[in-house]
Amino acid sequence: MPGIASLKPNSSATFEGTITAISAVRDVSTSRGPSKVADATIQDETGTIALTLWGADTTKYKVGQKVKVVDGWAKEYRGKLQVSMGRSGRVEVLG
Repeated sequence: MPGIASLKPNSSATFEGTITAISAVRDVSTSRGPSKVADATIQDETGTIALTLWGADTTKYKVGQKVKVVDGWAKEYRGKLQVSMGRSGRVEVLG
């Protein structure tokens, strides 16, 4: 499976890694109304990337969990690559 370092902007992203940090949950206003958002930092042997968590997912995961991101979407935001779930993406907790 390709590592985090091989992810490219504006492309599908499937990878495994360990959650090393999760930001505080923030309240945001979106075009669909108010929501909650947090950023999880995921690391593998090739690098690290931020995974944007929305709604109920903001409190679903813990630091130290090994996860597999399936069919996420990699994009550049403020000059950094990050991954979001998009419509069909999901996060699976491994082990």
